[in-house]
Amino acid sequence: MSDDTQQPIVVKRIKKGGGGHHGGAWKIAYADFVTAMMAFFLLMWLLGSTAQGDLEGIADYFQNPLKVSMSGGEGTGDSSSIIKGGGEDLSRKVGQVRRGDTPSTRAINLDAAPAHRKSEEQAAIEAAERRERSKLIDLKGKLEAIIEANPSLRQFKNQLLLDIISEGLRIQLIDAQNRPMFTSSSAELRPYTRELLREIARALNDVDNRISMSGHTDATQYAGGERGFSNWELSSNRANAARRELVAGGLEAGKMVRVVGLADTVHLNPDDPQDPANRRISIIVLNKAAENAMRGQAPPGGSPAAASGDGRSGDAGSGVASAFGLPPAPGVPAQR
Repeated sequence: MSDDTQQPIVVKRIKKGGGGHHGGAWKIAYADFVTAMMAFFLLMWLLGSTAQGDLEGIADYFQNPLKVSMSGGEGTGDSSSIIKGGGEDLSRKVGQVRRGDTPSTRAINLDAAPAHRKSEEQAAIEAAERRERSKLIDLKGKLEAIIEANPSLRQFKNQLLLDIISEGLRIQLIDAQNRPMFTSSSAELRPYTRELLREIARALNDVDNRISMSGHTDATQYAGGERGFSNWELSSNRANAARRELVAGGLEAGKMVRVVGLADTVHLNPDDPQDPANRRISIIVLNKAAENAMRGQAPPGGSPAAASGDGRSGDAGSGVASAFGLPPAPGVPAQR
C-alpha cells in the first residue's frame, strides 16, 4: 500500500535566452566612419606639410588652358572649321571615293593667314611663359622646404623673403636689428649667411635661368659722403661677396649675368630709410623676357622692357658701382 503523504519532487529548469540577434550592420557603418576619418586626417596632414610654392604650382597647373585651345591650326580647328578648338569640319563629305578624285572645296582666307600665324606664335610664347613661371614657383617651394628642414637655418626664415615678380623669382636676404647678414660696415659675411647662400646656390642649379645680384644699404651715410668710400662701394662689395659665396657653394659657371650695387636708392621700407631691412642682398632668378631685356634683345613678339636688379621697372644703370672700393674712411657709422 503506498504512502499518500509522499509527494513527487518536481525540478523546474529555466533556460535563459539572449536578447535576440541584432546583426553586424553597425560594424560596417563604424568601419566606414573610421576609414573616412583616417582619409580626412591624411588630407589635412598633406595640406599642412606641403610647401606654399608646391600648392601654387598645383593650382597653376589646373588653371592652364588646354593645349588644343592654345595651339590652334589644322587638326585642332582653324578658320575653316565649324567647331572651334578641335574636331573635324562638319561640312566635309564622306563617301566611297578615292582620295584625289574630288577637288578640295576647303576655303582658306589668305588675308587672315598672317594674323593666324601671329596668334599661334603669341600662344606659344604665352605657354612657354606659363611653364617657366611654374618652374620658378616650384623653385620657391623647394627653397622654403630647404630652410624649414634645416634647424640651423630655420631661425633665419623671417630674414629670407621669396616672391614672384615680373622679372622672375626674387630672393632677398635682409638684415635684422640684432642679426645682420654682414659684419658692420664691411662686406664680410656672417657664418650663417655663408651657409644660407650655399644652400641657395645648390637649389639655383636646378633651373636653367640666369641670375642677377644687387646689394642695398640703408640711408645712413659715411662721414665723407660720396667723395670717398660710400654706400655705393659698400653695396657693390657686399653683392660681389655674396656672388663669390654662391660660386663657392657650387653655382654653375655662367649663370650670373649682372652684379650691381644700388646703395640706398631702392628701399625695402621707403617709410623708414634707416630700417635695417633696407640693408639686403637681392637675388633674382630671371625669366627669359627679363634676361633678354637686360641684354638689350627684343623678345619674340614684343619690344624689350626695362628691368632692374631689384625687380622693378626702370633704368638701373645709375645704380651700377665699382666692385672695388677704397678703405673705409674715418667716421664709419655704428651699423650698416
